[in-house]
Amino acid sequence: MAKVVLAYSGGLDTSIIVKWLKEEYGYEIIAFAADVGQGPDELDGLEEKALATGASKVIILDLRREFVEDFVFPMIQAGALYERKYMMGTAIARPLIAKGMVQAALAEGADAVAHGATGKGNDQVRFELTVKALAPRLKIIAPWRIWNIRSRSDAIAYARAHKIPVPITVEKPYSMDRNLLHISYEGGILEDPANEPQEDMFRLSCSQQQASVEPEEVELSFIKGRPVALDGVKLESVMLLEKLNMLAGRHGVGRVDI
Repeated sequence: MAKVVLAYSGGLDTSIIVKWLKEEYGYEIIAFAADVGQGPDELDGLEEKALATGASKVIILDLRREFVEDFVFPMIQAGALYERKYMMGTAIARPLIAKGMVQAALAEGADAVAHGATGKGNDQVRFELTVKALAPRLKIIAPWRIWNIRSRSDAIAYARAHKIPVPITVEKPYSMDRNLLHISYEGGILEDPANEPQEDMFRLSCSQQQASVEPEEVELSFIKGRPVALDGVKLESVMLLEKLNMLAGRHGVGRVDI
């Protein structure tokens, strides 16, 4: 039986893609997830969910350190910003996730890879260019460019029809993408710029109205342009970024609305 490795997050899109791939192609499906710091809320139970929805195997790779040291820090050093304020937290993780997916596909002897990026966004390009560069022989399946599902409401209906549990409702259909650098929200009610994001959405930061009124002095130490210590304490890169997110978040720093 031919194998396909699916970049799997356990969210709405990839949850229904497991079922769809089995129905349309008859592939053996291997779910691949990259740990880039999305946290236990998203990773706990991921393997069980993928297996329950039809995957034959689940591979989870811890890529946090590589993400911070080979992607986040170089991006910050380069001063890379979108529209002078967005640090591209979602975009910068995609090539690394795709790299991990390719490594898993080659190790498993897979014939194809699949992803849940939509047919109108940039993530499909980030995933597929990485695959083409590293393993051009692999077939790429992009369901959002093929199937008859045309909206998130359609996807939710498909999930319900096939009894696939998903963490999204029709009433609250926006999606969240989290990693060590940031969290982004999109879709649903957020597509209308007139809709103000609800405060209960935010996980890493509080609003400036709720922020601490006491100033906090932070000392960062650098070697060759890369942060290595916080307040005189040398820290491994992953822990350093986690602590900085916590410090900034409680002071209402870091929110961007574009």
